[in-house]
Amino acid sequence: MIEEELQDFIEKVQRRGCEWQTTEVKAAHKGCPEKLYDTISAFSNQDDGGVLLFGLDERNQFEKVGVYDAQDLQKKVMEYCEQMTPVVRPVFTVCDEGDKVFVSAEIPPLDLAERPCFRTAQGRLRGAYVRVGEADKPMTEYEVYSYEAFRKRYRDDIRPAKGATLELLNQDLLEKYQAQMRRERPNLARMTTSQQYELNGVTQGGEVTMAALLLFGLFPQAFYPRLSISATRIPGTEMGEVDACGNRFTDSKRIEGTIPEMLKAALDFVRNNMHTSTAVNPLTGERIDMPQYPMDAVREAILNALVHRDYSIYTESKPIRLNMYDDRLEIMNPGGLYGRLTLDQLGYSQPDTRNPVLVTALEILKETENRYSGIPTIRHAMAQRKLPEPVFTPTTGEFKVVLYHKLSPETEALPPQRAGRVTDRKQLLMFCKTPRTRAEIIRFLNIDSGQYALRRYLDPLLNEGAIRMTIPEKPRSRRQQYVTVEGM
Repeated sequence: MIEEELQDFIEKVQRRGCEWQTTEVKAAHKGCPEKLYDTISAFSNQDDGGVLLFGLDERNQFEKVGVYDAQDLQKKVMEYCEQMTPVVRPVFTVCDEGDKVFVSAEIPPLDLAERPCFRTAQGRLRGAYVRVGEADKPMTEYEVYSYEAFRKRYRDDIRPAKGATLELLNQDLLEKYQAQMRRERPNLARMTTSQQYELNGVTQGGEVTMAALLLFGLFPQAFYPRLSISATRIPGTEMGEVDACGNRFTDSKRIEGTIPEMLKAALDFVRNNMHTSTAVNPLTGERIDMPQYPMDAVREAILNALVHRDYSIYTESKPIRLNMYDDRLEIMNPGGLYGRLTLDQLGYSQPDTRNPVLVTALEILKETENRYSGIPTIRHAMAQRKLPEPVFTPTTGEFKVVLYHKLSPETEALPPQRAGRVTDRKQLLMFCKTPRTRAEIIRFLNIDSGQYALRRYLDPLLNEGAIRMTIPEKPRSRRQQYVTVEGM
C-alpha cells in the first residue's frame, strides 16, 4: 500500500476498534514486539495474507502512539521473517502524523504448494499457525499433513491394507473390473495379472490396497471399522430434540460394505425416512410421486462424500455422517476441499483429485461419470424442484453438504422484496446502517436458502468486523440484530 492507503487503513482500524482475520495491531512505541512468528506464519498460510500494523495501542482503544524507530523496526521484522520456512518477504509502508510514525508490514500469502509456513527453529509441527478471527492458533498435526499430502501428492487411497489378501476380495467383481479395464485400455491386456493389479491400484508392492478393499472387499470394515456411514433421522431441526415418545433418533443405522454397497444402502435410508407427496398429472390423470429431496441430488452428494473424503490415517477412524432433520438433510465427510479448489470455484472449475484410483475405478464400474458434474447436478436437481440452493461448507477437516426441502419459516413469511440478488457487499453494508434482523437480511438478499444467504454474505462481514451484533454476548438470541460498524 502507499502512504495515503496506510493512513486510511489506520483510520479504519480505529473506527472498527478491533483486529480481524487479516489484520494484527501492535503498539511498538517502546520497541519491536516479541513473538511475531505466530502471526507471520498464520498470515502466510491463508489465501489473503495479512497486514501487521505498528503504532496503535490495542490496549488503549487503538490510540495512536507511533513506533519507537521505523528503520530499526523494519529491520527486526525482516529478521523475524527470515527465520521462517519458507522465508517471508514482507512489503513495508511508512507514514507519519505530526511527530508520530506508523509502519505496516504486508505479509503475502504463500503458494499452496509451499505451505505451511513455519518458524524454522520450532519445526513444521510446532511452528506452523493458522489465523482464526483475530487470534493465531497452532496448526493441528492433521492440518500440517493436509498441506504435505497435496504438495507431495500422497496417494492414501492406494496405501497397503495391512493383513488383507486377494482372497478377501470378491473375485467376480474384481474380474469384471479387470476385464473392463482391459477393454478400455488395450495395453493392459499384454501384461500379467499381477502387473495389471499394480497398475490398476488393486495392489501396491504386492499388497492389497485400501481402494481394492473399498471397491471389491468381502468385508472392508474388518480392516477399517470406521470407514462407514453413520446415518441418523432426528425428530426435529436440531440435534438433541426428541419425539413424543422421548426418542432422540427415530432411525439410526451404521452403513457398511463396499463403496457401491454403502451408496445403495444410504439412498435406501434416505428414501425410508423422507416423506413422499403425490400429485396428479391434469393431462394424463397419472399419479406422480414427489419425494422431499430429488434423489439425483442425494445420490451425488453421498457419492461425492464416499469418493472424495480423506482416507488418510488421520481420518480413517471417522465415518461419513448423514443426518436427516425435519427441514434438511446434512452429509458430512472427513476432509475439506482438496488442493487449490475454493468454495467459489466448486462445480465450475476442474478440481485436483484426492483419490484418483477410486475415482477412475468407479468410472469404470459406471458408478460415476468422472466429468466433474456432481456439484452441478445437485444444484440443477434442487433448482428443478424449486427447492433452496444446496449449501456447501468446507473446513480444514470436513466438508458438509446441506439440502433443504423447504424454506425456513421466517423466510416463508417474508415476501420477496426485489427481483435480483445482492452480490455487492456494499449494498448489504448500506442496508445494515439501520439494525436488521436475520429475517430482514434474508429478505433483502432474496436467496431461497436463508442459512446459505447468511453464511455467504453476512458471516464474512461479521468476521471482518464490518458488521457487528447488537447483542454480542448472546449470538443466537431471537432479538439479535446486525448493524454496520460506524465509518464503514
